[in-house]
Formats: sequence, C-alpha cells, structure tokens
Amino acid sequence: MPWYLCLVLFMGAGVQTTAFVPAAASAPGHIIIGGLFPIHAGVRHMSPLQADQHSICVNLNENRITQALAMIQAVEEANRSPTLTKLGITLGYRVHDSCSDVSTALQASLDFTKGISFSGSGGSGGAVNGSGSGGSCQANSNSSERIQPVMAVVGASSSELSISVARLLTLYVTPQISYSSTATILSDKVRFPAFMRTVPNDNYQTSAMVKLLSDNKWNWVGVITTDGDYGRSAVDSFASQAAQNGICLAFKEVLPDSVTNPNVNSSIHRAVQTIRNNMRAKVIVSFAKPVYMQRLFEELLRGLAEDRVWIASDGWSNAGNQMEHLDFASLGTVIGFFFKSGNISSFRQYLQQINTRSDIQDFPFMQKYYQSVHPVNVTSVLLKNIHLPAVFSIQMAIGAISQAVAQLCSKGEDCKTPGAVKPWQLLRALKNTTFEKEGKQYTFDEYGDVNLGYDISIWSTTGGTIRSLNVVAEYHPQNNSITPISPEMEWQLSVLKSVVSKCSNSCEPGEVKKTVEGQHTCCYECTTCPENHYSNDTDMDQCLSCDTTKEWAPARSEACQLKTMELLDWEDGFAIVLLALAGLGITMALVIAVLFLWQRNTPVVRAAGGPLCQVILFSLTGSFVSVVFFVGQPSNLKCKVRQVLFGLSFTLCVSCILVKSLKILLAFHFNPSVHRALRQIYKPYAIVMACMGLQVLVCILWLVLRSPRPRQSPGPTTVLAECDEGSYVAFGTMLAYIAFLALICFGFAFKGRKLPESYNEAKFITFGMLIYLISWVIFIPVYVTTSGKYLPAVEMVVILMSNYGILCCHFLPKCYIIVFKKEHNTKDAFLKNVYEYSQRSSGSVSMGSTYLDSEEKRNSEVFAIGQVSIDLPSKVVNNNTKGTVDLETPISEFVKEQMPSTVNLASPVFMTTKEQKVSNVNFESPISEVTKKPMTSHVNLEKPAIESTKSKCLKRTFSV
Repeated sequence: MPWYLCLVLFMGAGVQTTAFVPAAASAPGHIIIGGLFPIHAGVRHMSPLQADQHSICVNLNENRITQALAMIQAVEEANRSPTLTKLGITLGYRVHDSCSDVSTALQASLDFTKGISFSGSGGSGGAVNGSGSGGSCQANSNSSERIQPVMAVVGASSSELSISVARLLTLYVTPQISYSSTATILSDKVRFPAFMRTVPNDNYQTSAMVKLLSDNKWNWVGVITTDGDYGRSAVDSFASQAAQNGICLAFKEVLPDSVTNPNVNSSIHRAVQTIRNNMRAKVIVSFAKPVYMQRLFEELLRGLAEDRVWIASDGWSNAGNQMEHLDFASLGTVIGFFFKSGNISSFRQYLQQINTRSDIQDFPFMQKYYQSVHPVNVTSVLLKNIHLPAVFSIQMAIGAISQAVAQLCSKGEDCKTPGAVKPWQLLRALKNTTFEKEGKQYTFDEYGDVNLGYDISIWSTTGGTIRSLNVVAEYHPQNNSITPISPEMEWQLSVLKSVVSKCSNSCEPGEVKKTVEGQHTCCYECTTCPENHYSNDTDMDQCLSCDTTKEWAPARSEACQLKTMELLDWEDGFAIVLLALAGLGITMALVIAVLFLWQRNTPVVRAAGGPLCQVILFSLTGSFVSVVFFVGQPSNLKCKVRQVLFGLSFTLCVSCILVKSLKILLAFHFNPSVHRALRQIYKPYAIVMACMGLQVLVCILWLVLRSPRPRQSPGPTTVLAECDEGSYVAFGTMLAYIAFLALICFGFAFKGRKLPESYNEAKFITFGMLIYLISWVIFIPVYVTTSGKYLPAVEMVVILMSNYGILCCHFLPKCYIIVFKKEHNTKDAFLKNVYEYSQRSSGSVSMGSTYLDSEEKRNSEVFAIGQVSIDLPSKVVNNNTKGTVDLETPISEFVKEQMPSTVNLASPVFMTTKEQKVSNVNFESPISEVTKKPMTSHVNLEKPAIESTKSKCLKRTFSV
C-alpha cells in the first residue's frame, strides 16, 4: 500500500484513539458485521473543543433502538439457519451509535476498518491493495492484540451519514448495506462502488410523489427540506420530475441539517410564515427530519392553522407516535411514503422476551434506555416504536450478507480464521448473490439497489393515537402506477381529490391555459379554443386541432364532431321527385316502343320514322337511366358511367333526329343541284354511326386521360361527396358536340316547318330541339354558379327536360292519333289532309328551276292531283302502266329530270292524256314504266290520293 495512504490511515487512527466512542453492542463470530444506527437524535459539542474530547450524544431515540435490536435479532436468526449451521460458521456483530452526526459516524467507521489487511490471497480483488513489498497497513498497528476486522456494515440510516461513511469504507472496499438511505447519488458506482441498499433510491420516491400529485391534479405545491446531501438531492429530483409533469413549486424552504444548529428556530418560523402567505398551495411536500416537522406543526398551531395535505418522505412518515399531542384535525392530512415491508412476527416475539435477555440488557445503550423507562413498560414501548419497513429492510440486509457468506465459505475459503476472508471478496459475493425472504427471492441490481416500490399511507387518529402505517395504496416503479390495496382504501384516496392546490383555477374542457409572462407556468389565464380546435381535459396547455377534412368543432369545444356527409341522397325529397320522373320517362319510352312496334305498318308510325323511332326510344331510355347515377354516394363507377351514358345516349338520339331532318330536306327541296349533292351524302345509318363515333372518341379520351372520379370536398361543418368531372374541357366538348348536332337538326327542320299537317314532322323536331337548346343554355350559368349537394340535380333536371321535350314533341302526338284518333291513321285520311292543305294554300310552290322547251310542252301530258297539275313529257307516258311516286327522294328522280318546272295548284282533280283512259293508275314503280300504252285524254280519280310518311320524309302514292 502506498506510504501516503498509510499515513492518512494512521492519522485517522490517532484521532480515533483519542476520541473513540465504544461500541454500543457487540458479539463474537467468524464473520463480523458492523452496524451503524442513530440511537441518539443528536450531539452536544464541547466548547472549546480539545483534541482528547468528543461530542456528547443526546436525545435517546426509541425508534432507532428498535432498529439496532432488529439487526441483533436478525444476526442471531441467521446463525440458527441451516445455511450457516451446516458450514459451522457464525456471524458476529459490532454496533455503533452514529448519534445522527457525521463526525460521530466517521469515528465509528474507523473502528470498522481496524484489522483489515491489504495483503494475502484475497488482495487481487481490492481497490486499495498492497503492491510490491507485500507489506500491510492497518489503522491501529501499535495494538498488542489483533482486532478481528469487520467484513460488512449495515447502515447508516440517513443519506447524509451514508455518503460520508461510504467514502471511508470505499478505501477498504468494505461492503456497506443501508436500510434507509435513499439519496440518488449513492447509486453512482464510480464514486461509491461498495455501497448497497435494500430500499429504492429517491428517484423512485419522488416519482411516486409526483404521480400522486398528478393523479389528484395538484400543480401548485410547497417544498420543505434540509440543507444536507439527502435534502438537496431529494428536492432536485422532485423539482425535475415535477416540472416534467407540469407541477410548479410555490415555495421551497430549506432548514438546517443539524438539529442543534442555532438557526433552527428562525428557519422554522420563516417556513411557517411562508406557508401562511401561500394560501393557494394546499399541498406541501416535506423531506425534513421528524423533529423539524414536529416543531413546525407546533408553530403552525399557535396561529390560524390551515387545513393542508402534507406529503411525508420516508424520513418522517413513521413519526406519528412523536406527534400524538398535535391536533391534526386542524393541521390537515398526512400522506406518508414507506418502504415495502413484510412479516416481522419473529422480531415482535424477540422484543416480548427482551426482559429475559440479560446479555441484551448489558448493552450500554440498553442500560441507558432502562434508566429512562420503567422496566415493566420497556416491552410495550419498544413494540409501539417499531418502524416496520426499517425492520424489514434490516432483516433483508442481514439475510443478503448471510447468504453471501455461505456462498463464499462453501467454495473453499477459510472463513473460520480471522482476516482470511477479505471484505472485497464478500462484496463480489453480495453483488452476485440471490437471497430469499418470505418465499420471495431478491437480488441487487446493477446500482446495488433492491427496488421493492413503496407503500402509501394516510395517517389516522384513533383515541388520541396516531396510526402512521395505515397503508391505502402501493406504488409500482415498474410501470409508475399507484393502485389502492382495497375498495375501501380507494375511497380514502378519492376523498383527496376534493383538495384544490392550484395557482389558478382550472381551465375547463374547451379552454386552454395562457401563461402570463414573468409568472410560473402554473399561474395562467384561461382562453377559449377557436373553431376547429378543442381541448378534452382540464388545464390543457394547447388546443388540439381537428382533422378538418372530416371533422369540425365550434369555439370552446370539448371534442371534434364528424362533419355531416352531404350528398344527393336517395331519401332526399327532390331526388325522389327527379327519380320518379326518370322512372316515368323510362316507362313511357318502353310503352311507346311497344305501341310503335305493334303499329309499325300504319301511316302514322311510318311517317314518324319507322325503325328509327325504336332507336330514338332506346336512346331516350338510356338517357333516363343515366339520371339514376347522379343520386347516392358517389363511386368510381358512378362518376364514370353517368356522364358517358348520357352523352352517348343523347348523341344517338340527336343523330337519328338529324337523319329525319335530312329526309325532310331531301323530300321537299327540289333544287336539282342541291338535292343531288344531298342525295349522295344521305346514308342514314352511316350518318348515325359517324355522329356516334366522334362522341365515342371524345368519351374514350376523357376516360383514359382524365376520367371522372369521386371526391370529398370539406366545408365548414359538412363534407360534400361529389364527382370530380376530371376534365371539364372534355365534359364541355361532349355537351358542345350534342348541341352542335341539335343546331343542325333545328336548321334542317326549320326549313320544312310549313308542310302539310300530316307530313309536318319538321315542326315537332323544331320544338324538341328548341327545348333542348334552351335547357342547356340555361344549364351552363346555373351549373357554374351552383355548388353543394344539389349540383347534380341541376344536370338531372336539364336531362329530364331534354328527354321529355323529345318524347312529348315527337311521340305523344303520334300516340294520341294511334290510340284515340284511329280514323286519322288511314291512307284516305292522309290524302284528305293533303287536299285540305292545298285548299288553304295560294299561289304556286316552286319545285325546281328547270323548264321544258315549248315543243316538249306541246308533247307533254298533263296529270292533275287534287289541285296540283303536273306537266309530264309524253314520251315518258305509255299505256296500261302504273307506277309510284315515292317522295323519299326527289320526284325528279322518278321522271328522269323531265318534270315541268311549275306545279299549278288551281285545277280540279283529274288526269288527262291524248291516249285512252286508264281506269286505275298506281304509281308504285318509276313513272317511266307506268305508261307503256297511250292513255285516254281524260283520267278521273276514282280514289283519293294516299299519303304516308317514312323516316321523316314524305311519300305519296297516287291511285287513279
């Protein structure tokens, strides 16, 4: 060992020799265990101090006497255990009184280091080991007899003493196990490698306290502590964890660490004034000593005592028996934190037999105790002053040491020879040992702690006696939770929630805290959460934001509300009306289609267009069906189908009407150059296919490049479920193309608006297209300026108007004639209608610009139909021939461009020719083949002319 360390130890030995306090209790054994207990509460220093004087211990502490006796009883019980008896090993002890003083504790610790050698077989494990010379250094080398070294120390009680003692014992690597020191610094294994404890450190105690405060919503608390290592460490840990949980310290009062300090009274008086000045701090956390708390309570009771909640650390939570003279009904409620405890019935039996143990009564501290208490009352007083958690922790410490000794000695170490086993060897064994207590196994963790958690007690008063260990709940450090031990105790805990300890009144749900600059974060104002924000708990720091895509909240809200899904629902009244109209339209179209199929050979059906009518009705049915897809929850399929189905269906409808319009133009426009050109392009089905092909191309490009899709448009309180048309350019192109076809139909039909009633399909086409165009012209500004769930209804209305316009104008008049005016659905009725039209007409109708020359006129035969006279060249008239003039194409086609240029509407109905009279002439074949024989000079009409219509073009059959 280095010479300078030996010098330090010898100097310490010298001091110890002159001012040494004898052991309070001792017993021999193969392995000696030291004990350090505050049997006295303090010391009285001599004045002036001299080198050969020591302090005098004062104030015998009955609680600590029981703790010293608990160690003695635990050692005796360990010696009787099979673990040691089978090895023939016994444990001895050497107990010292620390007198709650650091200097006295260090003097006692020097006695524990006597006889420790730094040489020998165990030297390799020591931190302070001999080197080279193999020499040894011991604290009292001038002693004539060798002192048996202490292998481990149990104590001290307070962290202040344990820190000082641990620094000394670390030099000798002597294991120290404390039963109540909780300072966090002692878990630092770099500075205190030999320190261990059977209780949790202060971090767990302060965590439990903060958890209790948080559960009861106490965020404005006062703190009282002592000016020592334990007090400062505990407050620092508490303040740090409290701040993390939104708890503020209203005040912090620090009392002197020594109870004999002359400033104690003034410090307590100042603390009382601070407590009274902080009226809103109803909860006070104290890490002070029991004697300080007793004097502080007494001072409070001299004035107006406020009802408070006092949270007691493990340092004074068991001091209820010292304060039984105080009126806690005025002081308030004390909530104490205790170390976990177990069954100590064997110790209670030990105390009951204490009067029969002369060896125990001979201990110096017991002799002094017997002088202060009547022998008859000794047992009852000791039993009353048992601190259950401390006794249990002491028993655990002795149990761990005995198990480690057994483990060490069973591996061949010579445990019976004093000094053969070194303290650092026992330290290694302790760190790796597993010891058992009441059927449970325990080990020291990497920090040398055994963390069992805490019991939480509420002091109760019964008959003037304070029951401090009234356990109501347990704290579990593993998950940082507090659980009541029974339903009855849960009720006791719930009563505490009525206590309000806050700097500011709680902010209700819907409000948040607004901290005033320069003040504690716990002192605040309450502000209202704005729209679309909420707070769902009291005293929240900030408002939570709603998901505005689907939620909303009014100002001062406690929770977000789901936005109402807004759409044109199936149950909406307006939607029901439109769907009913669509259903009616579908029914009408199907009924008319069946009626027209049944009457397909009648003049009315043929005049309406025949097969094209079925195509138009089919397309109208598709257009009506598309209306259904505008109602209900939008989906990907619905959004794509509804516009495309309408566009293609209505394009097909308008294409067929375009063909009918073109037929009318071809039938009644007799300008040869015009109708020759029109005749070449007049291919009905090809026209329909071409018109449809362009629209199909537009729809395909729309669906492929940017198709309609469902979307949700959030509003202030609603979410609008609608279809995004994707490309409004494609949507507009589709509608514009239909409008373009409708305009062409309207133009063609307008030119034939003055035809005879039975032939006048153009008038109905004009009205139908006019309704369509007006509807969609109105639709554009309404659609652009409308938003909301009824936007699809705008298009539904326009579609229905367009469909019904065509259905009513084109088909209902025909149905009326077919069903109710059957007499008008005949050939005779059609010819009569032509006659009546000719009677109303005046002038002449120009049917062409080609005139016959004079010679052709002289050789022409004249045919008069009604009031129409037609000059035909004689060369085209033959005898005994009949033919048909079919006005599906221009009449000039049938007379091989030999028709006269003038139609005279003034002569009676007859036919004349220079040839023989033909009784019956039927123009069902070209006129060039009709008159193969000369006709008579006069031909009379025996039957009226027959008129029929086919595909919107006029057809006349003349019978003579």
